[in-house]
Amino acid sequence: MNGVPDATDNLDLLWVYLQQEPLLWLTATLGAYAIGHYLHRAAGGSPLVNSVAVAIAVLVALLVLTGTSYATYFDGAQFVHFLLGPATVLLAVPLYRNFNRVRRLLVPMLAALFVGSITAVVSAVAVAAALGASPETLRSLAPKSATTPIAMGIAEGIGGLASLTATLVIITGIIGAMIVTPLLNLLRVTDWAARGFAVGVASHGIGAARAFQVNHLAGTFAGIAMALNALLTAILVPLLVGWI
Repeated sequence: MNGVPDATDNLDLLWVYLQQEPLLWLTATLGAYAIGHYLHRAAGGSPLVNSVAVAIAVLVALLVLTGTSYATYFDGAQFVHFLLGPATVLLAVPLYRNFNRVRRLLVPMLAALFVGSITAVVSAVAVAAALGASPETLRSLAPKSATTPIAMGIAEGIGGLASLTATLVIITGIIGAMIVTPLLNLLRVTDWAARGFAVGVASHGIGAARAFQVNHLAGTFAGIAMALNALLTAILVPLLVGWI
């Protein structure tokens, strides 16, 4: 009023300024995950209160409320995306530390890996095709059980949509992390190596993170499974693309 900006105008100007700062969305991403982690611990570690799922919900709500585009968000948060590659490579560390045990279990692990990878690709594509999904969607869906950077690269290489693949990968990981403990308890699978390997094949990094929260050995084998499944998926999906 009378040419003097009120508090609302000042807040709007402040928000416009902050939106241009790359660190804003990096900070928002880390803050959203901190909220998710806090709620997960407050819920007694319940798999139903998944840290990643909560963080995604918080970020989506923030982007919608502020009218911020994904491109603007990603300009600030892309450093987190960059770290996905090095984090995947670091999974070689648990493989090295448990090499003797892995060598003893190599044959059953490779059998489980091959069956799990084939099932993850074929089952998802078959169900989507039966529901009338387009070929582009099917090709985006095929690598959804591999870790995000590798799955996106596979999707781009076979004519899928990398952005859709990234979304499907995250959904797959969250669902796997939420149901793995009650499901394997129901199936009476008690061996921690087997439990971890199963969730690593099916639910990549998010599932592996959940496995580490439950048991260190399970987390180790989940990390190994995640790395091996990413490699096998990168080989299998291009070979199977002719049928997709």
